[in-house]
Amino acid sequence: MAEADPALRDCGVIYFGNDWQAENRTSSHHVAARLARRMPVLYVDSPGMRAPSASGRDFKRALRKLAAAFRRPREVAPGLWHCTVPQLPFRRIPGVDLLNRWFGRWAVRRARRILPARRLISWFVVPHPGFLAGRLGEALCVYYCIDDYAAHPGVDPALIGERDRALSQHADLLFVAPPALLEAKRALNPDTVYAPHGVDVELFSRAADPATAVAPGAAGLAHPVVGYIGSLHEWIDLELMAWLARARPAWTFLCVGHAATDVSALAALPNVRLAGPQPYAELPHWARAFDVAIIPYRLNRQVANANPLKLREYLATGKPVVSVRNLEIEKFARWVRIADGREAFLAALDEALANDTPAAAAERMAAVADQTWDRRVEEVLARVVAALGQPTSPARNA
Repeated sequence: MAEADPALRDCGVIYFGNDWQAENRTSSHHVAARLARRMPVLYVDSPGMRAPSASGRDFKRALRKLAAAFRRPREVAPGLWHCTVPQLPFRRIPGVDLLNRWFGRWAVRRARRILPARRLISWFVVPHPGFLAGRLGEALCVYYCIDDYAAHPGVDPALIGERDRALSQHADLLFVAPPALLEAKRALNPDTVYAPHGVDVELFSRAADPATAVAPGAAGLAHPVVGYIGSLHEWIDLELMAWLARARPAWTFLCVGHAATDVSALAALPNVRLAGPQPYAELPHWARAFDVAIIPYRLNRQVANANPLKLREYLATGKPVVSVRNLEIEKFARWVRIADGREAFLAALDEALANDTPAAAAERMAAVADQTWDRRVEEVLARVVAALGQPTSPARNA
């Protein structure tokens, strides 16, 4: 564990994040791993926000979480312990929410005994376990909001929106990654701080190194290769991707990530390759095969209020990037081609492939070179240290 600030020396974090075993490494994972270098962290897998479907994947995931709930927290990295607290997903049924609250508090209090710390910080990356905020004996409550959770497909928007608002108001510190949410969050909590995503520069910059081998699954593909890294969810514009693939049949469209929705129409196209989920450490080897990277989101509320993690990861590879528009992406318009509509997206791809240069690649990498996760977490911790030295507002604990 790295040398901690004296103000953090006797602190520990109870961290409520996304599924630790998820296919993608999200900001939730990156921040927790770096906090653990400064103080002990108990990473609590939070229950999913949406009700589970009847799919085999959801069933297996539910069984895995249920089994994990009866195990002691396990150390997954130095100073970082992981545990699971399952919750019944049917929160609107009378009595279920009360049972979840009771069991969640009991289970987390039991698990937190693993932390060798006298002062606790509760740290929420998702809002639905926010009913535990202020009920764990913590000295400080942090909400690190990275998304417009009520806009996610499959969730109860009224319930999740209510939990998000309550946690935003209660938190002693509210960090917000999407710039589109800043104004609304500041209206709820004056201690709101813009905290944009970081990027693992050292990892993704390997894609620009000639010594980095192309992943075997991407070797021998017809070029140019249009690449996408990330899960294929409902908010990905699969129709746009299919249209682009049909418009440029000589190109290869390579998607690296888990398919969480029906991708059969896309997979049926002869110039589309779906590589499936790949280990995080191997992503530079896949990106090495890209000639251009894309962010093909659907234009909806969720995307309008997002801060895409892959934006900085793509730029760190040095590859040209073509994207739909949102507020965070517009900040990088100097290095990203932003397209409005299908025809414009295709034209931007043509232009990116025709006009890219080594100098342009170097500029893209330089644009995010100082935006590492290490730096982001240090900036956040500076705020945490300052807040720990201040008396907690009585209104926040009401």
